[in-house]
Amino acid sequence: MIEIKNLDFSYKKTPVFHNISLSFEPGNIYGLLGENGVGKTTLLKIISGLQCPQQGSCTLDGHVSFDREPDFLQNIVFLPDEVVVPEDATPVKYVRALAPFYPKYAYGYFLHLMQDLGVDPECPFKEMSYGQQKKSMIACTLSLGTDYVLLDEPTNGLDIPSKADFRTILSKRATEGSTIIISTHQVKDVENLIDPIIILTHDDVLLNADVQTVTRKLLFTYDMAPRPEALYSEQMPGGCLNVCINRDGSESQLNIEGLFNAVLRNKSAIKDLFAKAN
Repeated sequence: MIEIKNLDFSYKKTPVFHNISLSFEPGNIYGLLGENGVGKTTLLKIISGLQCPQQGSCTLDGHVSFDREPDFLQNIVFLPDEVVVPEDATPVKYVRALAPFYPKYAYGYFLHLMQDLGVDPECPFKEMSYGQQKKSMIACTLSLGTDYVLLDEPTNGLDIPSKADFRTILSKRATEGSTIIISTHQVKDVENLIDPIIILTHDDVLLNADVQTVTRKLLFTYDMAPRPEALYSEQMPGGCLNVCINRDGSESQLNIEGLFNAVLRNKSAIKDLFAKAN
């Protein structure tokens, strides 16, 4: 389990996090959402030990992340948004260079993922499109067999079919007990995949809840016009999406873009609502 307690972090005089606490349980695909610049990538770097908290702590299965001990490193992988790939290498050569550091690396699984994603593992990176390079790096990352997988904007550069393939692959991986954290501002790409959902703003956590809790506390409806009591309304073809407080226990289906916008526009109200026990 990943545990973050009373974390403070800033870049020089620019605060990023102040006294935040979070935990990440096995078997879940967490969505780490927020506008650009709120600290999503920084949080992933802190978890993976690439940044040191100024106050508080970040541990993974009891290991202090910033200590980057061998037992810690072989069980976590972080795929940044932008990766500089060795252009003269192929995905096969690249992943084989990483393999000795990861005891649970599976070459057969790597080949399977490359096939599912439609990329030739023997093709040099320099001959690939950006999307093919991104898919190759996803396959390399997942084949290392770590229990903890951190992905920063993984759907950037992927076309629509590839995004669907990505969601299918991640769904299967989560059932194996991995802890997966996806940081993204493209919330539609990970709808129906992430659960729980964490929404960050500057130096604060606005929302940290599973989908069941979200739909118990918020109601997502499609009406002919905006509701006066709505936290957020958006005109859509044929009607209007309304996000309201769910006062009578009605059932509805989560709209993640609607949730994201409702949270950002009603920060204090959302925090108060989700702080309540029922």
